[in-house]
Amino acid sequence: MEREYLQRLEELEQRVKELRGYLDIDNRTEQIKRLEEKTGEDGFWNDQEKAQKVLKQINRHKEWVDAWQSVNNLLEEAKILIEMLAEDESEALKDELVSHFKKMEKEINALEFKRMLSGRDDPKNAILTIHPGAGGTESQDWASMLMRMYLRFAERQGFETEIMDYQPGEEAGIKSVTIEVKGNYAYGYLKAENGVHRLVRISPFDANKRRHTSFASVFVIPEIDENIDVEINPSDLRIDTYRASGAGGQHVNKTDSAIRITHLPTGIVVQCQNERSQHKNKANALKILAARLYQLKLEEQLAKKKEYEESKRDIAWGSQIRSYVFHPYNMVKDHRTNYETSNVQQVMDGDIYPFIEKYLVQFGGQG
Repeated sequence: MEREYLQRLEELEQRVKELRGYLDIDNRTEQIKRLEEKTGEDGFWNDQEKAQKVLKQINRHKEWVDAWQSVNNLLEEAKILIEMLAEDESEALKDELVSHFKKMEKEINALEFKRMLSGRDDPKNAILTIHPGAGGTESQDWASMLMRMYLRFAERQGFETEIMDYQPGEEAGIKSVTIEVKGNYAYGYLKAENGVHRLVRISPFDANKRRHTSFASVFVIPEIDENIDVEINPSDLRIDTYRASGAGGQHVNKTDSAIRITHLPTGIVVQCQNERSQHKNKANALKILAARLYQLKLEEQLAKKKEYEESKRDIAWGSQIRSYVFHPYNMVKDHRTNYETSNVQQVMDGDIYPFIEKYLVQFGGQG
């Protein structure tokens, strides 16, 4: 039997073994057993909210264990094929083994990539905010183009989206938008988009058809869940109401339904005006504030580490993470990974997964 088959089997077996450790499969299996025992306790289903949390934990652990088990099953099948090949070195069996190796390698690669999303907050929903930079209508239009891009990306990934706050520009585009993105690992993927995005194009708002450069910042934070306690003292808040602008009908424009909350100790300001109900806008604003405070707390902890300070510079205002060039040539380039493509239209239609994949492979759990 050809030695190359045995060597390839050894290499794949080692990768499967390493994945078992990386993904903490033994501990996850124990956690599943413990949590499933809890579902059988008397009165467990009486508290539906608590029960759903436990089921969600079980499913998250099972997702990793099942994925690893699938790869391990392929490994065992490969060993059987190797044994068969020792007795029968037919071309058909060799072809089957090679095909099996390719399938196995593909699944291992996918699982190795997915482990890049093993950060504490990666499985959570995301809250994404877009702000235009200086430049008035030009930058506001660019911000609205980015909003469309992210909504299309979310649709491609099967994520749900809800616009929590939308402030239109005077002539075109947006002054700001906050979008809640719901789905498994929404934050894990979208954290790669944190930073400043630069556009170069012939301006549709310039009668002389000159080339303009515009900037917009994208800020992504994880939505906190019920297991995380973020204490907000009501006396630390200044709550202002004002009339909502833009779409929403006459009711929105005639009542003070929009909410702006200022957290006095940190200076964080959040606002919501997309709901007609002041109560709903306030609830959404508090949700965003809690997520911002949670993120701030994490950043304070991570700031003690030198490597975080270095990565933080990559998402600071003024240092773009990605450039989108529409003129004099077509190119979208990520300055962190150097990945680029000339298919600008496809990117603007939401095909940003390759950029996110390259970022996660290179920078792993940062963010």
